[in-house]
Amino acid sequence: MTEKSIAIRKVFSQIEEIRTAADRSDDAGPLRRVAVCAVIANPYAGQGYVEDLSALIEASDEIGRMLGAEALRLLGAPVESYGKAGLVGSDGEQEHINAALTSVFGNAFRDAIGGGDAWITSVTKPAAAGASIDVPIAYKDEVWVRSHYDAMEVRVPDAPHPNELVVIAAVANRGRINARVGGMSVAEAREKGL
Repeated sequence: MTEKSIAIRKVFSQIEEIRTAADRSDDAGPLRRVAVCAVIANPYAGQGYVEDLSALIEASDEIGRMLGAEALRLLGAPVESYGKAGLVGSDGEQEHINAALTSVFGNAFRDAIGGGDAWITSVTKPAAAGASIDVPIAYKDEVWVRSHYDAMEVRVPDAPHPNELVVIAAVANRGRINARVGGMSVAEAREKGL
């Protein structure tokens, strides 16, 4: 691995379109969720405890930009919500995938999808190939917009191998269908300049 690049074995994408919930639509159109996953070599696999994870942190900028651009392309609409997640194979430790998802990754992901100022929801876990993970997503400009609290289940059938990481970026074009639990609305967030 060079200082700012990572070996990518494959890119896996998943698209989900939900048209109704509880046999009803709210007339705002389908909810479209997209997840794009990069299956990458873990440069620290099998090394035991490694203090300095900066090479992976720095290289995550490239991954964040790539995943964000592809997620936006596949969504085919402006991004309203986003989230990130990751899996680490058995020869690594959970801190390795967390290093791939710091603010370096997050800022590159935000730039690629066209902004967003809110904290990016995130989850990571150690896993074997084929494990699933629920990627949390929330409104990109204000985390308190409850209508956009959601998740997308993602599974890459053959990853992570023991020496790999799966880095996941997820986006959605809107909030949940028929959302009605109150809280700040998208319109209110926009009025505040968020």
